[in-house]
Amino acid sequence: MNRFQKFLAAAALGLAAAAVSAAPVTYTVDTTHSRVTFYINHFGFSNSVGEFKLADGTFIFDNDDWSKSKVDAKIPVQTLELGDLKWNTHVLSPDFLESTKYPEITFVSKKVEKLDATHGKLHGELTIKGVTKSVVLDLTVNKVGEHPIRKTQAAGFTATTTVKRTEFGVSLYAPAVADDVVIRIEVEAFVPKG
Repeated sequence: MNRFQKFLAAAALGLAAAAVSAAPVTYTVDTTHSRVTFYINHFGFSNSVGEFKLADGTFIFDNDDWSKSKVDAKIPVQTLELGDLKWNTHVLSPDFLESTKYPEITFVSKKVEKLDATHGKLHGELTIKGVTKSVVLDLTVNKVGEHPIRKTQAAGFTATTTVKRTEFGVSLYAPAVADDVVIRIEVEAFVPKG
């Protein structure tokens, strides 16, 4: 093999490696370290806090081309935690979320925009109580790299948005209890070994 052939072979290997690294990656949600937290102003006195767990699932993220990324997330409504059993039961009732009739909140992405190396916009459709609305989340990529314990590729994200609960049919006590609900999503995910 002459020098030119060696150069072509090395270039081909380099391109192949780049293509592999640029491919979209399927991640599995680490439900232990992922949460959906929300904040809602309570009669002007406080911003009450609640949270949901994310369901088991996967999503696709391409760190080189965010436009190839896809999210289809499910939130089990029964995982609601407000810090008080009586209040949990009330919010899960037909007065608010009707968890028996609507057991899941879902989000399906439509577009992912990259603004800089770690920030972007996640466009998609949020469904609560059977009502679907377009939303845009401010997305931060916290880290992509090898997980120190799992020893496999991992990624972490923070996403935030604000929605109006009355648009999803959750209107009890509005507007004394705020219509705006601030949502913060923390996701840690990994590539399963094997």
